[in-house]
Amino acid sequence: MADPSSYRPKPGQIPDSPGVYRFRDEHRRVIYVGKAKSLRQRLSSYFQDITNLHQRTATMVTTAASVEWTVVSTEVEALQLEYSWIKEYDPRFNVKYRDDKSYPSLAVTMHEEFPRVQVMRGPKRKGVRYFGPYAHAWAIRETVDLLLRVFPVRTCSAGVFKRSAQIGRPCLLGYIGKCSAPCVGRVSPDEHRELAEEFCDFMAGHAGTYLRRLEQRMKDAATAMEYEQAARLRDDLEALRRAMEKNAVVLADATDADLIAVAEDELEAAVQIFHVRGGRVRGQRGWVTDKVEAVDTAGLVEHAVQQLYGDESGDAEQSGGSGGVPKEVLVAVLPEPAAPLTDWLSDRRGSQVSLRVPRRGDKKDLMATVQRNASQALALHKTRRASDLTTRSRALEEIAAALDLDSAPLRIECYDISHLQGEDVVASMVVFEDGLARKSEYRRFQIKSFAGQDDVRSMHEVISRRFRRYLQEKQRTSEWQEQDGVNGVNGPDGAGGLGSPGAIPGTGGTGEAAGGPVDPDTGRPRRFAYPPQLVVVDGGQPQVAAARRALAELGIADVAVCGLAKRLEEVWLPGEDDPVILPRTSEGLYLLQRVRDEAHRFAINYQRTKRSKSMKAGVLDTVPGLGETRRQALLKHFGSLKRLRSATVEEICEVPGIGRRTAETVAAALAAAAPAAPAVNTATGEIIEEDAGTPAPPAPVPSDHRGKST
Repeated sequence: MADPSSYRPKPGQIPDSPGVYRFRDEHRRVIYVGKAKSLRQRLSSYFQDITNLHQRTATMVTTAASVEWTVVSTEVEALQLEYSWIKEYDPRFNVKYRDDKSYPSLAVTMHEEFPRVQVMRGPKRKGVRYFGPYAHAWAIRETVDLLLRVFPVRTCSAGVFKRSAQIGRPCLLGYIGKCSAPCVGRVSPDEHRELAEEFCDFMAGHAGTYLRRLEQRMKDAATAMEYEQAARLRDDLEALRRAMEKNAVVLADATDADLIAVAEDELEAAVQIFHVRGGRVRGQRGWVTDKVEAVDTAGLVEHAVQQLYGDESGDAEQSGGSGGVPKEVLVAVLPEPAAPLTDWLSDRRGSQVSLRVPRRGDKKDLMATVQRNASQALALHKTRRASDLTTRSRALEEIAAALDLDSAPLRIECYDISHLQGEDVVASMVVFEDGLARKSEYRRFQIKSFAGQDDVRSMHEVISRRFRRYLQEKQRTSEWQEQDGVNGVNGPDGAGGLGSPGAIPGTGGTGEAAGGPVDPDTGRPRRFAYPPQLVVVDGGQPQVAAARRALAELGIADVAVCGLAKRLEEVWLPGEDDPVILPRTSEGLYLLQRVRDEAHRFAINYQRTKRSKSMKAGVLDTVPGLGETRRQALLKHFGSLKRLRSATVEEICEVPGIGRRTAETVAAALAAAAPAAPAVNTATGEIIEEDAGTPAPPAPVPSDHRGKST
């Protein structure tokens, strides 16, 4: 690792102006490209105390060996140069969206003498009008099949077209009326191009005028008693309407817009884009990326816009379909500042572009749909990655190799500590078997031996309690097996014994009383009955040392221990001064991160539950002789502590189960208590406010053991 201070520019060298900077590693490869309104302020932020940097930023500056910059005139120029350099250098620490699939588009080759309609994938070509992208190629072919009846444009390849021209006979589509057969001269090049332009206009959303014109032609044919022609025009109208129904109207004002939403977690982000043309969703696409740089949601949106429109020019209407830059770009979060990105989009379109967040109406509702699609895409991506057997096997093998284990850790347990400023200290234990979460084995712990923010002591207590229970269960199993062998009731040769195929251990005989590895009431393994091959703690060297010390005190030496530090995603081993650094693309690191994040989530949820319970009744907890049931009855009857405090003793006595003596005690306690004490309606779980018109004060935000809010 390089020391950032070794290549830090001297004071005064960095200009205080807009520009783009590049970090290079020791081999002079560009590893990160960024832009800044003020190069001096931005670059100075990278050379502070490394412990204050984001974990991914710290990894980047320690990997780099030099930094250089280029001054530009405006922020728009900086945006353009940043995009060009990212495309040129492909830096490893920049966010790079990758398609989660290859999306097909409907393309019309307008640069050819006889334009062709076809399905295309990959980069866009000059002179071709694109519509889409679509989720499936078959959806394009269905639409084209309907439209060829009305717009018989060429769809054959160059080879088929040339061969038909040589033999003087059209292909099958020419015979059935779904191609105008320009190969044999049935239409001139100008007539065929006019058909292709009408096809493009229809696909671009300008269908109303054409439909009205076609309907008038049908009526004129019927008036002239040309019924066969009228029937054909009627069928053409029906085909066009069916094609239009495939793209449901979502916006009534014939809007041309792209909607961009982002779903993210600490490791990855998913982007979904809906292309709306003529008020209809004409296409959809999505990207998934690893968050290899410290970037927030607004930054992810900015990167997505750059990648989406970086190679586009002209407006969407001129480009056709969803290609090009539309009049409106609707995003979930605006980058800050938004003006440079807006100017950049307007420059690429050639006219003004509106970049904004929809606040009301149909556009806001559609944005919510796009956001749901992004969340589902991220969840599906993680599910596919976690459920793939080959990937899970590789992850376990990588962990075993990195930690020098004898075999792959088929059972992994992870522990995390959570508290709120030293109060309500809790811990969680999550279990992954064969790389998958085993939620039935999850456990929660309350730290009761002390209070405060001593996470090391908390981790020692939790590990000690868990493995002490394991030793107890192991001893009970040993005693059960010995007793079972002596009595011969459920022995290896007895009916229902362990040696019987299909038998359930611990069901019947004296072995059940002694207690085996299976709970006789549920038929499931007893709690803490099985040890893990690997214990993962959320933290660094101190937490790892505490866990190892707890295991050593219990005489357990066959369970490996490691810690995953969230700051730099380092893997710490007991007694080691330096951490194990797994590659960013390692499946083993991804699995350890999933295990750690799941333990953190489980601990935080438990801590919040405990906090909400402690706030439920407030001052009513101090009333002697008033139990939970009667507290709930009082709160439900009066609705708030303010109304209860203003009630008379007689009114309190009207509550079922409340006698006069209890009512007098409640009234006296409320009168003496502070008026601001909050309470919670246990029927709904919501804080009961003193005044219905005044919102309840916000609850304190819980933090994890690193002091970060959650």
